[in-house]
Amino acid sequence: MTYDFDLFVIGAGSGGVRASRISSGFGAKVAIAEEFRVGGTCVIRGCVPKKLFVYASHFSEDFEDARNFGWTVEGVSHDWKTLIANKDAEIDRLNGIYHNILSNNNVTLYENRAEILDAHTVKVGSETVTAKYILIATGGTPVMPDIPGIEYAISSNEAFHLDDLPKRVVVVGGGYIAVEFAGIFNGLGSEVIQLYRGEQILRGFDHDVQEMLAGEIRKKGVDLRVRSNPAKIEKSGDELIVTLEDGSQIKTDAIMYATGRKPNTEGLGLENAGVKLKENGAIAVDEFSRTSVENIYAVGDVTDRVALTPVAIHEGMAFAETVFDGKARAFDHSDVPSAVFSQPPVGTVGLSEADAREKYGDVDIYKSEFRPMKQTITQGGERAMVKLIVEPKSDRVVGVHVVGADAGEIIQGFGVAVKMGATKAQFDATVGVHPTLAEELVTLREKYTGD
Repeated sequence: MTYDFDLFVIGAGSGGVRASRISSGFGAKVAIAEEFRVGGTCVIRGCVPKKLFVYASHFSEDFEDARNFGWTVEGVSHDWKTLIANKDAEIDRLNGIYHNILSNNNVTLYENRAEILDAHTVKVGSETVTAKYILIATGGTPVMPDIPGIEYAISSNEAFHLDDLPKRVVVVGGGYIAVEFAGIFNGLGSEVIQLYRGEQILRGFDHDVQEMLAGEIRKKGVDLRVRSNPAKIEKSGDELIVTLEDGSQIKTDAIMYATGRKPNTEGLGLENAGVKLKENGAIAVDEFSRTSVENIYAVGDVTDRVALTPVAIHEGMAFAETVFDGKARAFDHSDVPSAVFSQPPVGTVGLSEADAREKYGDVDIYKSEFRPMKQTITQGGERAMVKLIVEPKSDRVVGVHVVGADAGEIIQGFGVAVKMGATKAQFDATVGVHPTLAEELVTLREKYTGD
């Protein structure tokens, strides 16, 4: 049978664009559909604008620190509208770059919503096209709870487009998006209350990372309350009244939910082709990202494996190599480094202490908590922590965790070491770069006993 395209990709985010570009490079005739803007969650409404907001918010602390280094800093103020305008200009620039990537790689772009009609047929806008293979890369979308007054709440999507910076903000959630936005609003001058229904923020992260970050967040002025959750939201004049499950109330100017995301699979017509979903709505795939339908694949957050942009990109590359280069490759989802751009930031790769003990039994722990050099002449200032988890029989480092300035930059290099199976002896043999925070990871000598 002759098809209009060898590959039709639904969703022009990081995973979809990479898969389409690489597949085209292997000689495939490729089309991609995107109903909003090319670039996906990360570029348009996720990690890129969020990181810009983090930079903006941290200047308030930098100005305070500057005084201790002899600088005179007077009359400093922040203009929210300038930040929004410059952020929008950067997103426009990146959107244009992604358009050029597709065009330069001979990928046909349909700027319309796509719906699967059968295993080889897609309706996109008013057109119907056929493809030998279909790749779904539609990402995820924020989840909002079903409580009275939820229509008054915003998600991270809307937070990037607020007309004005709220004087008071309630952030609901304990994951990375919640802690990042709590730090952003706090740094820009809002009064922030963060509510999390669980026992501690950053569920699934190493226990020491959780405790360290929670303490530092509170030191910076965020009113972090665990075991707290809204029951309803009411509007009274210009303010919102948030009633918690314990009956207490909070008056605020805005409430933002960051309580999770769900795979974006609704309305794609997956049932028309017989694509199976998991209980949470994610597309079920095998190790090669193939769905229950032989010629339909899925990558990225829509599969709910590891919801990180670089992972989606690698999955997209592995798909292209498998299908169009004849080299079957399954992406290895273990030991993926990641960062939380909280304040202070977190970098982590490998296993948490709890997961390592569950997998290996006894493990050796090396840990240090300290005040970074930059903070030694400031008033207070954030502390840092580094932690290594070692499997004693092999001496292999199976977990690295950093809380402190530039943690995301630091963990990238150590991610290579962990992926390669580096041992504690090899860490010890590595000369530290002095004076840096990162050197602490190669100078840890005494096992931590908890005393």
